Amino acid sequence: MASDRPIIIKKVKKGGGHGHHGGAWKVAYADFVTAMMAFFLLMWLINTTTPEQRQGIADYFAPASVSPTNSGGGGILAGTALGEGGSGRGASSTIERLSPDAVDDPETPEESSEQSSQSASAEAMAAARERREQQSQFASAEMSLRQSLQEMPELAELTRQLIIEETPEGLRIQLVDEEGRPMFNPGSVQPNERAVVLLRAVAEIAQQLPNRIAISGHTDSGPAPGDTYTNWDLSADRANAARAILQGGGVTDERIAEVTGRAGSEPLYPDDPYMAGNRRISILLLREAPVIAPGHGLNR
Repeated sequence: MASDRPIIIKKVKKGGGHGHHGGAWKVAYADFVTAMMAFFLLMWLINTTTPEQRQGIADYFAPASVSPTNSGGGGILAGTALGEGGSGRGASSTIERLSPDAVDDPETPEESSEQSSQSASAEAMAAARERREQQSQFASAEMSLRQSLQEMPELAELTRQLIIEETPEGLRIQLVDEEGRPMFNPGSVQPNERAVVLLRAVAEIAQQLPNRIAISGHTDSGPAPGDTYTNWDLSADRANAARAILQGGGVTDERIAEVTGRAGSEPLYPDDPYMAGNRRISILLLREAPVIAPGHGLNR
């Protein structure tokens, strides 16, 4: 019979009330992504700003005290300035320097520093280029001088008495005595015939360059030729005689920087101060252009 059939009751349990939380993880994930993006943005800003800029930003957002001004509507974010108790106007000027208007300002310290560095670089390049040009000129002058001596067979053997070297001060040309072949007769102020020819050859090369010239005379440590006339006097007079020959060969007066006598104070051979090679005339082409242009000397 139908009444004998068992009655089956089926109960369906619902999800226990968790269905309304199905999208919560998306919100949490969005918060996480936003926080990570903010973190990486902060790291990027820290990496691209200077310590001074970071200090200025920190001072701006964390002032010790504030004082109201008449500009804006008042308040920390509406027209106020940091008081003397805080970081002061220094931090405000730092923030102004970071603003877009300050970046476009041609007078900003950053651009001034960059212009200064560019100017220094340009000056260094110009100085290096000038040194290379002078070295090339000095090398050409040395080659020309030696070639001119080689063209005179009677003086070719005197090349051993000619020392040419480049120094930090310039190109030094020295006419050195050799045993049995002096540039000056003993005790004499005037150079002999061989020395005159060498000096004229030096003058011919020197007048092709703009450099000023320093002339110095040197003796050995032997006794002076007289009681009152010392080696200082002798070396100075010999340097002055060499100066006169150079000027007679075309070197203008404004090219002469100095004429000095060194006596035996700077021997070429310190181990033997009495050696003949210590007696010499030194002609130095200085690493500088003449102060007064040729032909514009003072009237006397």
